[in-house]
Amino acid sequence: MDEEYDVIVLGTGLKECILSGLLSVDGLKVLHMDRNDYYGGASTSLNLTQLWKRFRSDDKPPEDLGSSREYNVDMIPKFMMANGALVRVLIHTDVTKYLNFKAVDGSFVYNKGKIYKVPATDVEALKSPLMGLFEKRRARKFFIYVQDYDQNDPKSHEGLDLNQVTARQLISKYGLEDDTIDFIGHALALHRDDSYLDEPAKDFVERVKIYAESLARFQGGSPYIYPLYGLGELPQAFARLSAVYGGTYMLNKPECKVEFDENGKAIGVTSEGETAKCKKVVCDPSYLSDKVHKVGRVSRAICIMSHPIPETNDSHSAQVILPQKQLGRKSDMYLFCCSYAHNVAPKGKFIAFVTTEAETDQPEVELKPGIDLLGPVDEIFYDMYDRFEPCNDHEADGCFISTSYDPTTHFETTVKDVVGMYSKITGKVLDLSVDLSAASAAAED
Repeated sequence: MDEEYDVIVLGTGLKECILSGLLSVDGLKVLHMDRNDYYGGASTSLNLTQLWKRFRSDDKPPEDLGSSREYNVDMIPKFMMANGALVRVLIHTDVTKYLNFKAVDGSFVYNKGKIYKVPATDVEALKSPLMGLFEKRRARKFFIYVQDYDQNDPKSHEGLDLNQVTARQLISKYGLEDDTIDFIGHALALHRDDSYLDEPAKDFVERVKIYAESLARFQGGSPYIYPLYGLGELPQAFARLSAVYGGTYMLNKPECKVEFDENGKAIGVTSEGETAKCKKVVCDPSYLSDKVHKVGRVSRAICIMSHPIPETNDSHSAQVILPQKQLGRKSDMYLFCCSYAHNVAPKGKFIAFVTTEAETDQPEVELKPGIDLLGPVDEIFYDMYDRFEPCNDHEADGCFISTSYDPTTHFETTVKDVVGMYSKITGKVLDLSVDLSAASAAAED
């Protein structure tokens, strides 16, 4: 281990593994270490026995739930937008050859006590029961504007500079009602709260555009895809990639203490009495707890069920977004459901998550609006975890720390963090202009 590396990565969470892969492909010499004896860190995938051990200590899972080995329960479940940034990263690094994806059945939004399919195009807007007749026409016009918008073609801008005009001003031009704005902003553009309304509209329009393009990609019921056997496959796929490019992986390395010189700059990592030297350290918040601060908590419920989420057209995999306004909350709530169709549970079993930014210390009470939508559950586990963000000066100490995972059930915020960290580490912008047809996904059977 007494060698010098360009970068030492600590923790094998999704973000760390993606960065390790990207940096290895760039030709950097990477050592990747984890104190655990398994891949994934906070974003690991558990079988049934491991799930019980983690949340119920000594209890054994009931036999009627089926074989423990057939469960792959992702601790940070997130769907991937088919044309989104993560899929671009996977293609850019050629990790797609290690993974099989399957389209996700449905994308839904909660409105006035009911679940509706999210309309994402002018055609769907006209069919959607979410809106009345006149509102459908207004929404259709808005979707046509978004579909035709091309930042390089001023004619498509209709006289609006989206770097100056706010999302609120753009929406008011089309006279859309509050409920419509709610589902477009939260279930299509995937904003987590309403602050986007007073920011330049360009990002908002681009997000809606990516959703619509992703939806068109596989002709399925949603814009999302998900790996067979769940996300636990992702860190391992990036580990393989890193190894192909000469990266070194070491699991089960206790302590992993970052060493600093007299100026406070990271110079290496010590484990079991040996020190590996490096120029930069990349890690999750748990490895450098004195360089991060707490920014919030996530409340979540993990459920095992024997049926799909009701009112989702029997979708075997689905996301339901409950916008904050619909619940009288400060932040959105998310439902995630996956099943044996993605090989994450035995036949006839479904895994559902309900997650949100915690606003109280009582997840059982706080998550009730989401849990009530699930119908009967076989088993339910409640959990809370703290969210941390780095507060260090990475230029001074050479430490690049990821933020904790937020409660969203899609990858867009996660990849934003990874792409930002990549630029800080390398001084380069990650080029994500790739041929998207290189990633394919099977439709639901």
